[in-house]
Amino acid sequence: MAKKKITEIATEELDVFLSSNGYELYRTEFVKEGKDWFLRIYIDFADAGGGRYISTEDCEKVSRFLSGRLDELDPVEKNYYLEVSSPGLDRALVKEKDYERFSGKEVDISLYKAENGRKTVSGTLVGIKDGKIAILDEKGNEVSFPKEQVAKTKLKIVF
Repeated sequence: MAKKKITEIATEELDVFLSSNGYELYRTEFVKEGKDWFLRIYIDFADAGGGRYISTEDCEKVSRFLSGRLDELDPVEKNYYLEVSSPGLDRALVKEKDYERFSGKEVDISLYKAENGRKTVSGTLVGIKDGKIAILDEKGNEVSFPKEQVAKTKLKIVF
């Protein structure tokens, strides 16, 4: 039997715990930075927060649970750091439901290849239409980019 990836194990272990506590898993990653490995877990409220934001207490609660489960299972042979956090105010939009949830919000889109001399475009998120990420530009015109041309879409912090 093939070994499962640590991100898959973490996702499985968190599934019931998160949903029973009103959270959802936003994203997981297991990455090496320098000589150290990091298992990063990003959580959010299942109901998009209802105006609430993930607190350090929320992160600690999830971290304690997952740390205990991973200590029992011991799925990773190397040393790593477990980090649990919120996706942040300038969160990257990863899943299709993120684009639905944050429709109407200001976003910054980074492109792999410049279009009209720009690799970064800002606007109001419309959503995903026919496999393209659509925004309204500063003039109110709808502009769209094929998902495969988009390196990253992040919520814009507006003060």
